Amino acid sequence: MLASVSAFVPAASPARRQQIVVNADATKMDGISPPIGFFDPLGFSKAVNDEGLAWLRHAELKHGRVAMAAFVGWLTTGGLGLTLPYDLTLSGMKFSDLGTSPLAAWDSIPDDGKWQIIGAIGAIESIAEAQKPHPMRGGVPGKIDFLWDPAGTMDSLSADQLKTKRLSELNNGRLAMIGTMGFVAASTVPGSVPALAVAFKGDYVGGLPFAPFNL
Repeated sequence: MLASVSAFVPAASPARRQQIVVNADATKMDGISPPIGFFDPLGFSKAVNDEGLAWLRHAELKHGRVAMAAFVGWLTTGGLGLTLPYDLTLSGMKFSDLGTSPLAAWDSIPDDGKWQIIGAIGAIESIAEAQKPHPMRGGVPGKIDFLWDPAGTMDSLSADQLKTKRLSELNNGRLAMIGTMGFVAASTVPGSVPALAVAFKGDYVGGLPFAPFNL
């Protein structure tokens, strides 16, 4: 009887082994180019494994792409004063009614419009994060299937050409992030960016970049 009962008693589990995290090597990744070379002053790449490093690269690519779009938009609207020639709302509000200050333009958009923009971004992000394999599980960082090269222009490129284009995208995205931060500073702090002082007076007094809904 004792032998029978012992079959239903779970065996003692072995002591849990301590998980060893192997730091990834970021010094061989795309994006390292002269004159700066490898740049990680805060040591983020040294504190993660391969999965964490893939997540950081995935985030860097997405932020760089958004910043490149923002930089072009800032030059077009804030610098040249150009706006889309269409109605923004069903009530007849036009894009030109928002003015040419990108930060003030966001404040002038009705809340329903802001939620639509945020909802669209969230939907794209959710679909992208649901892709298999995920960049942290062997997928390609920055690759979004339904937005990735729909014309198939990358298919005919050699490995060296692809590497060059990846490097260009990373460097342009990094410059765009710095440039966009410069535009925000020039728009909110008078004289903070002397090179932009002619077009941006630093007179914006809204809630951005910290309170997108003027809370």
